[in-house]
Amino acid sequence: MTPSLTAPETHDGTVAASGARRSIIVTASALLVMATLGTFVGTARSNAATSKKHSGTVNVLYAGSFLDLLQQQLAPAFLKATGYTVSGISAGSSALASEISGGTVVGDVFISASPTADTSLQGAANGNWVATYDEFATSPLVLGYNPTSRFAKALRTQPWYRVVDRTGFLLGRTDPATDPKGVLAVDALTGVALSYDVPALAARASSSSNIFEETALVGELQAGQLDGGFFYAVEAAASHIKTVPLIGTDLAAEYTVAILKNAPHVAAAQAFVKFLLGTGGSAILKANGVTPLHRVKVFSISTASRTTTTTTTLP
Repeated sequence: MTPSLTAPETHDGTVAASGARRSIIVTASALLVMATLGTFVGTARSNAATSKKHSGTVNVLYAGSFLDLLQQQLAPAFLKATGYTVSGISAGSSALASEISGGTVVGDVFISASPTADTSLQGAANGNWVATYDEFATSPLVLGYNPTSRFAKALRTQPWYRVVDRTGFLLGRTDPATDPKGVLAVDALTGVALSYDVPALAARASSSSNIFEETALVGELQAGQLDGGFFYAVEAAASHIKTVPLIGTDLAAEYTVAILKNAPHVAAAQAFVKFLLGTGGSAILKANGVTPLHRVKVFSISTASRTTTTTTTLP
């Protein structure tokens, strides 16, 4: 005979009591599951709120040497991290400063390759466009060359100043009036001309030939229109340009960033500067020929000179 799966009924209500206990256990289990689900849903909603991305655009006016770096790496990484997109204009730092001062361009953030561009925008006489700026990184000035040039082998084996002074060498640079890199290029040529007794370099420093806009110089070299040119390591790295060090010099870009007066998108501008100076931006800079400063230098307007007000250690 098959044993019964039901407990025998008794007159003292044992079966009823057993059924009640099962009912209580099932009800308690259901409540526990519901409570757990409630906690999970609440946590998920909280996490979703915490990770919510922003929307909108930050308008960045930036040095031409940052063109490829910003468009190809910094902007996509910033979008992924915050939800903000980046738009803007790239040109020589001094030229951008003049346009900002003249009101012909409008931006949220200004990235310059020299503090002189920022100081030209400070003070009432200059429109108070920049109240404070952060000096955050450097990138050395180098000589980039076209590997197909007939002078390429000589550049790889001899000091640069013994090669660029040769007849027929086409050397490109930017305009000192519009770009700090043009100023450094002239400094390199005149300084080495005196130090190493190469008069031909001084003549090149004063020549008006082969002067290009900062954003055009890379293309001229890559197209074979030049044998060599002056670049920052950051733009050379981004464009895969072969380089040699400028022996006899110690010149570099000093990158700064500032939020401009009347920035249309203040929150996005603040987020961009925070990202640029933080661990995410710093890692991208390091990988692309830019050396972040261990301590960001913050400068503010003073009555007579550029003065340090505070410093912040990079994370």
